[in-house]
Amino acid sequence: MSAFLQNITDINNSVNGFVWGMTGLVLLIGTGILMTCVTKWFQVSHLRHWWKNTIGSLFNKDVIRHSKEKGSISPFQALCTALAATVGTGNIAGVAAAICIGGAGAVFWMWVAAFFGMMTNYSENVLGMYFRRRNKAGEWSGGAMYYLTDGVGKKKGLKIPAKILAILFCVFTLLASFGIGSMGQVNKIVANVAAAFDVQALSSVMLFDGISLYNVLLGAVLMILASLIILGGLKRIANVAEKIVPFMVVLFVTGSLVIIGINYASILPAFRSIFVNAFTPTAAVGGGIGVVVSKVMTQGFKRGVFSNEAGLGSSVMVHANSNIKEPVKQGMWGIFEVFADTMIVCTMTALVVLTSGAYNTETGAILEGYTDATLVAGAFNQVFSWGDIGEKFIAIAMFLFAFTTVLGWSHYGTKAWEYLFGTKSTIVFKIIHIITIMFGAVMTSSLAWDISDTFNGLMMIPNLIGVVVLFPLVMKITKNYVNRKIKGKEEEPILSYDPEIQAEMAQKLDEE
Repeated sequence: MSAFLQNITDINNSVNGFVWGMTGLVLLIGTGILMTCVTKWFQVSHLRHWWKNTIGSLFNKDVIRHSKEKGSISPFQALCTALAATVGTGNIAGVAAAICIGGAGAVFWMWVAAFFGMMTNYSENVLGMYFRRRNKAGEWSGGAMYYLTDGVGKKKGLKIPAKILAILFCVFTLLASFGIGSMGQVNKIVANVAAAFDVQALSSVMLFDGISLYNVLLGAVLMILASLIILGGLKRIANVAEKIVPFMVVLFVTGSLVIIGINYASILPAFRSIFVNAFTPTAAVGGGIGVVVSKVMTQGFKRGVFSNEAGLGSSVMVHANSNIKEPVKQGMWGIFEVFADTMIVCTMTALVVLTSGAYNTETGAILEGYTDATLVAGAFNQVFSWGDIGEKFIAIAMFLFAFTTVLGWSHYGTKAWEYLFGTKSTIVFKIIHIITIMFGAVMTSSLAWDISDTFNGLMMIPNLIGVVVLFPLVMKITKNYVNRKIKGKEEEPILSYDPEIQAEMAQKLDEE
């Protein structure tokens, strides 16, 4: 068995090295730069507009009011469900790991990835809305598989390659949903909860190979909670997400601000280390410019995407369920999604680690007794030490972050399964997804997590090919929206590839 696992590890390392190596990262960042340029730096040039139409519109009843349309959710619910899937362990353990491996400079490259990733996510959502359609149950279905099939596939000679890419995207999404969207998240939940809220009577009872009764019971509780929500469909997931996500983000950011405020003298040195170490390797990283590229940039880009998922094409599958008619309007929610995930939550995590002394920017040493996975908990414990409140706080945050990620990814996997096997059979996927939660609770090896990371990256390749091929369409839809909504010109709106949906959405716009 050990030889078999070693072979799997070696194969995975090779594939991972390709998708997260220079080839994959150039495709990822290159696509973000391309979409930023062709939309005339929309995230900057129209910052006030997209801000006003996203977070600035939260008190607008059309944004937060629940949709009565079957299979449709409000823009705010779509954002919360997408954030539920993206704001997970990557925002806490992932950021700490990036700093431990690549140094403080990795945070700078995380910001760079997010800045251009805003427009990648925007473009994905514009295409997802434009190429969405209703399934046999009357619900909206959208995602990279559809704009690959109906967008790229309409190009001369690309019908078959586009279909293959769409199928590969769905297969990789399913595998990623079982791994990073279920087992990996649950594994971190159980590890943190078991450490922060230890119950000796349960954790001392070992069932097999280092797995305690406590782990199994926690897994069983998570399975029950998840099944009650996931089997209720997207609307139930969205209802839970819109209540938990704002609460957990505000809770974590508030706690982080307290830590940073107490260590205010270290704020400027922390930012200095981020910018300086982005280009100059620390003693911990070592080496010359080649090491900077391979470790600092790679860690920043990789963990940035791992956190906000811009470029993976994942969140498109929930944004496409929004009751918004304008593709660009939902695209703007995609911009805010990346901003909230990386520029706010990940930055808070990074500053907590760097200002608290949990990570030494000169030597690369971390707090004794902690690993990169528990470093943020150690940083919180430096301030909230009584009764290990800091560690317990992070355990609760990790639970909320990771559990909602499981819920969000269940929808992504459902849509991938629907494309491959049809709408009626999606219950099969949901049951399998729920079962994998128990596997996550009893995992002791990091192999499943590493494999999940690989499939996460593999999703990126077919999706980004679709975005790059269809960039003229994104440019056209964006220009049409800007002309109508910002410049006040009279033009017919571009809303859907399907004439019937185009007419339906245009009529609803006229009625608003």
